[in-house]
Amino acid sequence: MPHPNRHSQHSSPLTALSPLDGRYAGKLAPLRSLFSEYGLIRHRLVVEVRWLEQLSRSTAVPEVAQLSETAHATLDRLLADFSEADAEEIKAIETRTNHDVKAVEYFLKDAVATEPELAAISEFIHFACTSEDINNLAYALMLKSARHDLLAPGTDQLIADLSELARTTTDLPMLARTHGQPASPTTLGKEIANVIARLLRARHSLTEVVLFGKMNGAVGNFNAHLAAYPEADWPDISRLFVNSLGIDNQPMTTQIEPHDCIAEFCHALIRLNLIVLDLDRDLWLYISLGYFEQRPTDGEVGSSTMPHKVNPIDFENAEGNIGLANALLGHLAEKLPVSRWQRDLSDSTALRNLGSALGHTILALESTRKGLSKLAVNTDRLGEDLDNTWEVLAEAVQTVMRRYGLPQPYEQLKALTRGKSGITAETLHRFIDDLALPDDARQRLRSLTPAQYTGNAESLAEQFLKDNRPKQ
Repeated sequence: MPHPNRHSQHSSPLTALSPLDGRYAGKLAPLRSLFSEYGLIRHRLVVEVRWLEQLSRSTAVPEVAQLSETAHATLDRLLADFSEADAEEIKAIETRTNHDVKAVEYFLKDAVATEPELAAISEFIHFACTSEDINNLAYALMLKSARHDLLAPGTDQLIADLSELARTTTDLPMLARTHGQPASPTTLGKEIANVIARLLRARHSLTEVVLFGKMNGAVGNFNAHLAAYPEADWPDISRLFVNSLGIDNQPMTTQIEPHDCIAEFCHALIRLNLIVLDLDRDLWLYISLGYFEQRPTDGEVGSSTMPHKVNPIDFENAEGNIGLANALLGHLAEKLPVSRWQRDLSDSTALRNLGSALGHTILALESTRKGLSKLAVNTDRLGEDLDNTWEVLAEAVQTVMRRYGLPQPYEQLKALTRGKSGITAETLHRFIDDLALPDDARQRLRSLTPAQYTGNAESLAEQFLKDNRPKQ
């Protein structure tokens, strides 16, 4: 056995502590550029640079002249070319400052030191800012990008996949189950459409969460700003700046933006994840019933000992990742809005795990889509279940009896069918033939089969899918 001290210290997917950076690293590269330490540093730098540019546009700060096109280009290039090596340099500065945001400020000052126009105003980098001014806007930008570039498209792709399945199965009868027991039939497409409707609402809720930010100093009162420039309209300057980043301004804060919007974001994502979880478990159960077959992948092993198995591992993977995502999101939603007095650092610690929560969510969306891509509907098995459950027509018979005033319709059908096996077409037809019904009603009931007893499921699904076509 290898000696425990001989393990390699080299960072790699095999030695990563988190599976997000190990087993699943290749699937999360876009998210890593946003929510890694590098991503956080890069977004902090964006806020610092844009704040300096905002000051240059304000006549209230005459010491910062309007920047030239050359100076703006220099700053834009600094952001565009920001590399992992630059982030490492900032981390090296942090070892001296023991302050991560101050390290970004010093890096930026060093970066413009050789540019006379920018060097002349370098002391206005981080002007009147508290670290939270930079951090809250950095996280708002990160969440904004993740929602727009990853979460919304991932949800849309899942909706598109489900819509395709629903369109091809709107008229395919399926035995419904309530409490796990046979219930009135529906169609497979209608049941998938139900999921799509829920996902659309959840996606809308997530995208409608307003992300707020603030740039108002150490305790939210522009204390330092007004000490230096008492005549300036700092609330308006702050509002213009925050809005210029595509973030809504939060004018009333302590040192920190209260994070209520991030909590709302987390709750919205939890609800979306739960809908996906509900879908994953239902599909798993439908596979177990044989309603779906899974297309085997060449070379793939289902069981290490049972060669025949094709396991629904993608839906199980999604379920596990959703559990982890929602555990993190739930903690963040409860923790972030709570602060001791004007500030403590417990939010900072928690916020660094936003990327992990979103990572598990993205993995779940991808796994669910992968599982869907392997499914083939087993129409024979669906039909077999319907043919074996004629008792579900008891509802139809007793309802028609009610219409025509026959005595104790529910109780009669209960005595005939409840808890009894072997109910067949003949069983029901004998019962129907003895009823004092008009001939047309009797014939209508006699001609009814479980596969036909789907109400308007097909038209409901078709109309919904027509009204909610996925965006191309």
